[in-house]
Amino acid sequence: MSAESQAHSLDAGTRLRPKKSPNAFRTISEVADELHIPQHVLRFWETKFPQVHPLKRGGGRRYYRPDDIVLLRRIADLLYTQGYTIKGVQRLLREGGGQLSDDIPPPNAEERAAAEQEKASLSVQEPMPMPIPGLELVPLPPSMVQLVRTTQRSKLEMENERLRALLNEVLEALVEIRARLG
Repeated sequence: MSAESQAHSLDAGTRLRPKKSPNAFRTISEVADELHIPQHVLRFWETKFPQVHPLKRGGGRRYYRPDDIVLLRRIADLLYTQGYTIKGVQRLLREGGGQLSDDIPPPNAEERAAAEQEKASLSVQEPMPMPIPGLELVPLPPSMVQLVRTTQRSKLEMENERLRALLNEVLEALVEIRARLG
């Protein structure tokens, strides 16, 4: 692969565009694509987490700093993977002085019950925003929950596990669609 082709990446179309520096600001669509979270969920989180404050330019365009993206990734992990409620993550941010540490334990039984109740109450009114529209959050089996509790794992391993679970869900949905199409 040539150096020129390595310096470019494909966007949603077939157009080539220069690869951004790791320290470059990202648009909401770039962040949504990177984190697999719909744009409306990112805007919603801005109302719930004042620590997430992208730079806004003319016409209301949002530009996320690298630190904003790190925080959003951590919030997503706590909400979707760990099982915290929005209020639980807000509490963790308050207790951490606006920061989320890397060694946050899994939620206790009370927090998990509150998260289930929050999810149930939202599903009556409107579905809880999910990382990929149309896919439901699949709870981890008890053996996996125990493994997560007892084992210290790197962020990369946890992110890989989350992505693997999402890919399995997508695969199951595609198999079901294929079966319906005959």
